[in-house]
This record gives sequence, C-alpha cells and structure tokens, in this order.
Amino acid sequence: MKKIFRVLAVSILALVVFSGIAYATPSTQIWIPSTDIQPYKTPHYGFDSYIGTSGSGIVTNIGLTVGVLPLEKIQLEAGIDYRDVDGAHGSPLLFNAKLGVPEGVLFEGAPAVAVGGYDFGTEKDVSDSNIFYGLVAKTFDKIGRLSAGYYAGNDKVLVDINGEKDNTGILLSWDRTISEVSDKLWAAIDYQGGKNGYGALSFGVAWKFAPNVGVIVGYDIYNESSYKPTATLQLDIDF
Repeated sequence: MKKIFRVLAVSILALVVFSGIAYATPSTQIWIPSTDIQPYKTPHYGFDSYIGTSGSGIVTNIGLTVGVLPLEKIQLEAGIDYRDVDGAHGSPLLFNAKLGVPEGVLFEGAPAVAVGGYDFGTEKDVSDSNIFYGLVAKTFDKIGRLSAGYYAGNDKVLVDINGEKDNTGILLSWDRTISEVSDKLWAAIDYQGGKNGYGALSFGVAWKFAPNVGVIVGYDIYNESSYKPTATLQLDIDF
C-alpha cells in the first residue's frame, strides 16, 4: 500500500517536473488503444504506472498526446512517450499516432474506425516494437461500447519467452460509463493477444474528479504465465 501511495505522489510530482516534455501512449482503454482521438489542439497529459504485485518493479510513462487535424469527421492525434522501467532510462523515447473517424460518420449507424501505431522507439530491435493496429468500435444502449481489432509489430522485439517471434494478435474491449451510479464513473475490460509482453487481459475503473481530470485504477493479467500481474494507476489531464 505504501508503494502505491508513493507512486501516486511521484505521478503528481512528475506532471509538474515534466510539464515541458511531450508524452503519451495513444488514447487507450486500460491497456490497449481505443478508437478515441484527442480533439484538435487539445493536449492530454498523463502519467501511467504499472506496479508489480509480486515485489517486482515499476514501469512508468509520462508525457503528452495532442490532436493535430482541424477536421470534425476525420481526426488525428500524435504523441511521444518517456518510459522508465525500474529506474532504467535506456532508449526511453517512444512515438505514436492515430487516425480515425467517430461513430456514425461513414454512414448512419456506422462504427468508429481507427488505425494507428505506437511504441516506435529509437533503438533498432530493442525499443522499436513498432506496433501497427486497426480498430472498430460501436456503442450499444445499456451494454456500452464494444471494440475489436488486430495488431502487428516488430518480430525482432515482440517475441515469446523462448525468443520465437510472436508479433501479432487480436485487440478486444468493452467500456461503459456507469451512469446508474454516477456519470463520473467508467469501467473497462480489454484484451491483447500474444505472449510477447504486450499480451494481457486488463480491467479497471476510472473516476472523473473534474471534466478534464480522471484517475484509472486497474489490474493486468499477462497471457504468458511467467509474467506476474501488475496493478495500474493512471492519471489523465486534458488542457
């Protein structure tokens, strides 16, 4: 518990200390990308922590995602990550981008569609996971939003524990605002296929403390059983 409180304190401090650094994973659910895209000229600061539940270390991300296309029906976001793994800062810069259209744009009742990529690193075959993906998502009354897609990445980096390439997989998620309790409460479950370190089942809840400030608390169970689960704490702020 002390570890979690320490990470929360560090995350708040980091938003101040690193306020001049651009960051972010693409707009996500708990773990996988979503079809959501940051609005034009709206920066999104975030601090994501993944805390080992078996005494293992902490992975953190800090930075910014911003909408860069001044159109309503076609949207584009871009970002840059600063990633720290257990205090190691080797090749910490990672880049991402996403292009998409909201629900109902392609035709009446059409799903949202997004294509993008993330974890484009700067060190060849070390930090350049280079994950490309496509997603569709549709919102149903009382059920919530269902998303499905597929990803592929660098087969030199995305490997299983035996070093064999494992660089593709499905993306699935459900998310919903729990309005029966509060419009500030949101829940999600997502899944990424593969046993490459990215493959995981994740679930969590979020609370919006203000229209532009939210905190997610979640849990990640990795498809490769030798990878121990992590708890995740994510602080998100739009400006």
